[in-house]
Amino acid sequence: MEPVTPLEQALHAARALVLADLVAGEVAEADVVSLVEDAVAERRWWVEQWPDGAAYVAGLIAQDVQDALLDRYGRWPLCPVCGTGDPHALDVEPELGPDPHWVCHKAGVKVAAVGALRSATGGMASS
Repeated sequence: MEPVTPLEQALHAARALVLADLVAGEVAEADVVSLVEDAVAERRWWVEQWPDGAAYVAGLIAQDVQDALLDRYGRWPLCPVCGTGDPHALDVEPELGPDPHWVCHKAGVKVAAVGALRSATGGMASS
């Protein structure tokens, strides 16, 4: 058996973080998990072309899944911070950088690291 490469480690870690956030939002249905798998496959090619981008892949996969969910189901994850006004989605920051976080631009706060939405939402549905 071949050892797991740093590239595969980064992709698997990113997949796990995004899946954790989907589970926290109670939206980890089979078709949504397929969106994660699609995003991982696409980012595999991207990070093969730019190996130094491995540290950024978690945030990029989170954004890819967020975009795919918006197209099919609606905004995700909804902001757990703002209790009034129109529901709005959180954004990933930095857009291209290590240690991605979900942020609410309306309130100007970091809500949670990618992979840690459960701590911010208490597992509430966010779709």
